[in-house]
Amino acid sequence: MIGRRRLWFPLGIAIFLLFLYCSWTYQIDSLPNWASPGGFAQNSHFDANVIEDENYFWRKVPTHYPVQDMRPLPTGIPLRLPKIQWRFGKETENAASIRRKRQEAVKAAFKRCWDSYKTKSLMKDELTPISGTSKDTFGGWGATLVDSLDTLWIMSLRDDFEEAVAASVNINFENSSLESINAFETAIRYLGGFLAAYDLSGDQRLLRKAREVGDMLYKAFDTPNRMPITRWAINEAGKGGKQVASETALVAEIGSLCMEFTRLSMITGNPKWFDATDRIREVFEEQQSTTLLPGMWPIAISPQSKLFNVDNTFGLGAMADSTYEYLPKMHALAGGLIPSYQTMYEESMTTALKHHLFRPMVPGTPDILVSGTVHVEKEDGRTVLEFEHQGQHLVCYAGGMLAIGGKLFNKPKHLEAARKLVDGCIWTYKNMPLGIMPETFFMAPCKSESECVWDESLWKRAVLKQAGESDLADMAKADEIIAEKRLPKGFTRIPDTRYILRPEAIESVFILYRIEGRPGLLESAWEMFEAIQKNTETPLANAALADVTVHSDPPKADSMESFWMGETLKYFYLIFSEPDLISLDDWVFNTEAHPFRRLHR
Repeated sequence: MIGRRRLWFPLGIAIFLLFLYCSWTYQIDSLPNWASPGGFAQNSHFDANVIEDENYFWRKVPTHYPVQDMRPLPTGIPLRLPKIQWRFGKETENAASIRRKRQEAVKAAFKRCWDSYKTKSLMKDELTPISGTSKDTFGGWGATLVDSLDTLWIMSLRDDFEEAVAASVNINFENSSLESINAFETAIRYLGGFLAAYDLSGDQRLLRKAREVGDMLYKAFDTPNRMPITRWAINEAGKGGKQVASETALVAEIGSLCMEFTRLSMITGNPKWFDATDRIREVFEEQQSTTLLPGMWPIAISPQSKLFNVDNTFGLGAMADSTYEYLPKMHALAGGLIPSYQTMYEESMTTALKHHLFRPMVPGTPDILVSGTVHVEKEDGRTVLEFEHQGQHLVCYAGGMLAIGGKLFNKPKHLEAARKLVDGCIWTYKNMPLGIMPETFFMAPCKSESECVWDESLWKRAVLKQAGESDLADMAKADEIIAEKRLPKGFTRIPDTRYILRPEAIESVFILYRIEGRPGLLESAWEMFEAIQKNTETPLANAALADVTVHSDPPKADSMESFWMGETLKYFYLIFSEPDLISLDDWVFNTEAHPFRRLHR
């Protein structure tokens, strides 16, 4: 008996150790591996020259400032991040029927625009929706074509998708018909468009084009300090000369390359793109607490000097927007493996919630918020903040950003602010004559967020002040200005009356709906779509509006930017889709509405 125990004991230990080893090996093999080509793609094997092609034009252009210490992709087990999306219950047959009809109406609007673009402007950046010609505004490589690829897939327009992919394969990114390109716009439209279409379809032709765009844009980082050139003379760069980063750039154009570059590295296993934007992240992180408004970065920064803390104007809106938007989204994309994105988000939003949001004084006193702009001055050793109560259509994205951040990081105050910002954008739509929000506008603030009563005389005084009038008691003059400028109650000035087919309002309505499941958001989305479709439709497609303050027949501009089909109509389609179509728990959108697969545990 004792001899039998002596025999079985070591044998049992050996079997146990073998079991532990096999289990450990299986866990390691089954974990996402950033550095493994195809680890996050639908294909584990890439055809020749898809992710590596040393003979590609941009890889042969001389590199003057090579990276000496390439940063590896992060390793480790992705975090178990909180679920973002609402757990939707079973909808009634009537609700489902209404939703599907609305979804089909959006799809029909998209298909009409796509057919016109395909017939009259294929391979050009934009269709002109009134004259039926075309124009190149973003490199001349077919921005609408690439921006629309994932929309075609999402809307199950497979034949059109195949035609579009076949056309996009022929795009030549070795040069541009324009003298210079915007590296940021190129990244979000072209690189983002190809990556998302590849993530959805698994078509390696799209990944090859993404890698070509990535190789091209990587050349913009070939500067002495490895900071990118944002307004880039691409054709000159192709000749192989030395480059220097710009002395001044917009913070959004420097801070909004990380999602696209990181996703490309995740798919290909090549860390060079991750390395490029991680160096930018490091500068943002180091200087975040040293700006004139600690926690946030100013709108203008200096890539050449690596100074991101000198300018005195701060905001969540135009020229800064996607820098903040990408902070929680990078956390989601990377499975929480880059902790500083959460830290930077939380610190920036602490400042933004304190200094940038205001409750406007409007009829009915709804509990809404608008995001404004802050100018910081130093006077006699004191810091003085000057608040500009200007709203922007573009800054409507902030509601969606705060909703995502609130869920990811368990920040109830962020979710509360998100609701009020989204409701503010919806209110602005509903209270304009056409039911469409203008590009920019001013409103009078309430005394505080909790103390807010509509006062028509105070509103008129604010109108006079915005108009530069000295006599703020001249109510007759105020009435004259209100009539002349067609100011709805609550608005004190509308300096930019355009609507350029922007997506930001429906973007945040969609995100908040997917996060909280509020049925009223569906109705608001449909009202927005009907108003936009009614007023922007042309015989060919949809056109930007020059003035949304008129009561009917708004003047149109012969312009339809690529984001109309790449973003606006996509978000309208998705809000009326089944909630598992592009679930926020599995996908994260870049700032051009291109969905990337998230890294999961």
